[in-house]
Amino acid sequence: MTKFLPLIAVLALGGCATSETTYLNNGEQGLAIDCSGEANSWATCYEKADASCAGTGYRIVGTDGSPAPAESDKTLGVDVGNYKNRNVVVVCK
Repeated sequence: MTKFLPLIAVLALGGCATSETTYLNNGEQGLAIDCSGEANSWATCYEKADASCAGTGYRIVGTDGSPAPAESDKTLGVDVGNYKNRNVVVVCK
C-alpha cells in the first residue's frame, strides 16, 4: 500500500479540465470550461472543448485567464507561486 501513496498524491495534485453547461445571453447553449492550475494549459482547454463537442467542432465565445507574467517578474526564469486561471466558453457546432 505504501508503494501507491506517491502515485495517489501525484494524481490528486494533478489537474484536469472541467466543463459545465451554460446558457448565453441569446439563449444559445454552450460549455464553460475551466482548466485553471499549474498542471493545465490553454491547449488543455481546447482539447476538452473538442472532446466535449464529440469532434463536431466548436466556436469560442469568450476566454478569461491570468496574463502571462513579464520576464522580470519570474524567479530564475520560472513563474513560481502564481495560480493560473484559465476559462473558455464555447458553443458546439
